[in-house]
Amino acid sequence: MAEKTTRDPQNVPGSSPDENEFPFGYPSNICEDVPDQKYLCSNCNNVLKKALQTLCGHRYCSACLSWIVRTNKNAICQKCKEEDPSTLSEGSLLTEERAFGDAAINKEISELKVHCVTLGCSWSGIMKNFEEHQSLCEYALIPCHTGCGHMVMRKKLADHLENGCVNNVTMCQKCKRSLSSSEYQEHSCEGNLCKEQKHVQTETPSKEKNHSTPLINKDGCRFSEVGCSFTGSKEKIKEHEKTAVGAHMLLLLQHIKQLKASVCAAAKSANSFIPRSELNMNGAGKSISDLQIPGGLEINGDLEVDCFPGSSVSEDESILQQLVREKVISELENKLHVFENIVAVLNKEVETSNLEIMAFRRQSELDQNIIRGLELKIAELHRCLTQKDAGLSTLHKTLLFSEQASYDGVFLWKITDVGRKLQDSVTGRTVSLYSPAFYTAKYGYKVCLRVYLNGDGSGKGTHVSLFFVVMKGDYDALLPWPFRHKVTFMLLDQNNREHIIDAFRPDLTSASFQRPVNDMNIASGCPMFLPLSKLQSPKYAYVKEDTLFLKCIIETN
Repeated sequence: MAEKTTRDPQNVPGSSPDENEFPFGYPSNICEDVPDQKYLCSNCNNVLKKALQTLCGHRYCSACLSWIVRTNKNAICQKCKEEDPSTLSEGSLLTEERAFGDAAINKEISELKVHCVTLGCSWSGIMKNFEEHQSLCEYALIPCHTGCGHMVMRKKLADHLENGCVNNVTMCQKCKRSLSSSEYQEHSCEGNLCKEQKHVQTETPSKEKNHSTPLINKDGCRFSEVGCSFTGSKEKIKEHEKTAVGAHMLLLLQHIKQLKASVCAAAKSANSFIPRSELNMNGAGKSISDLQIPGGLEINGDLEVDCFPGSSVSEDESILQQLVREKVISELENKLHVFENIVAVLNKEVETSNLEIMAFRRQSELDQNIIRGLELKIAELHRCLTQKDAGLSTLHKTLLFSEQASYDGVFLWKITDVGRKLQDSVTGRTVSLYSPAFYTAKYGYKVCLRVYLNGDGSGKGTHVSLFFVVMKGDYDALLPWPFRHKVTFMLLDQNNREHIIDAFRPDLTSASFQRPVNDMNIASGCPMFLPLSKLQSPKYAYVKEDTLFLKCIIETN
């Protein structure tokens, strides 16, 4: 089985990546933090680019795997061989068909924090924006497009073309001298009668292709004619053109300025052979100041003043002037056609963006309506829950009353926390306590007890006062009045030795035992039911574990 002979396709001649793209993985030194091992290619050991995972579980850059498979017959995974040669299996055999894109790793890599390592550049961001920055980095060294062989910073390319590029020259037709742009502007040759400027540009020698390197299909940006050097796949170019509109407009502005300077120079050169009277063409009937180029470009009067100072030449030279002017117009038409296409593309992009914005606004309005509807539903549910809580509270009270209520005239009242309640009675915070209501029968009288732990009336401060209260009931209309049943009070000794018992019969003339008009009648009973000294005496067990029991028995026969 053939083995892989190299682990770094970048070292192969002709395989170096473009200035804005790293086909064999991104160098790990651009990352802010040391990248995890799972983000590194098993071949080039750089950060994965378009990660593919093989059947053996290792990951490769897409270009690396393609290069390995193409240059090695029956290539095996080098990682598998390094980890344990004895475990090599059919899964370790590398083929592009059996590898699949690792979307999860690609997404994590696209969010890695990176920075530009070009000297002088302070850019930082995330990996998915790195290649776009590479194509626009002002500090990046790029080859001069005239083929002079110099590598210059992108931001200094204009200065290089104007002052230092040996291929960006203009030949004086009079003296046959090759001059740089700045030299030509100041050149004077026998009264400044230079006939024509001509840029001599040499084509960059094409590098010899090495068919052992990966073939990566890349297209150029549509703005390459005005200086954009970005290249990549169609998807990346489309994304680049959306995000680099500002940079493209700057390139267009610079190109238009250069074009204007070129037109003016050509017009000056042509004017040395053309009399002023010949600037108006007999067939066209228009002067150069009225000349319009298809696409909307107009050469106005300023150009006439700047580029055609008055001079006179012989009629024989008018033909040359006509040819020069036709050539300038043809070049302008070609350039304007390119600009029209660019503007049309930008207009389409703006229209698409406007449509997307309108769609987002409509969707936002719909979302707001939905949110308002949900808020109203939440408010309604909140009101329903409040009503439910009130109903549950009422049911809870009714349930407690039902559990504590008695319907046979016998009621046992358990009073807890006696010490605190006695203290509250002494201080006046809670003077008396009411018992839950109870009944003499299922449809009988509704009554309750009222106790003053610190006494009331004649027993205040010395005795416990216990009273009987007749309450307004649901069946009072069917009952005989006044209330005439005997009432017996009992304070239970919790050791069952000596209960305190007191009883009375109702005074039939007292308002306390007439049919209630309000919720309850005036209480009536025993103001001196039990001395406080006896209640608190350790000899008795009336209060035990801070609890006492009062019992009321109503004679119902």
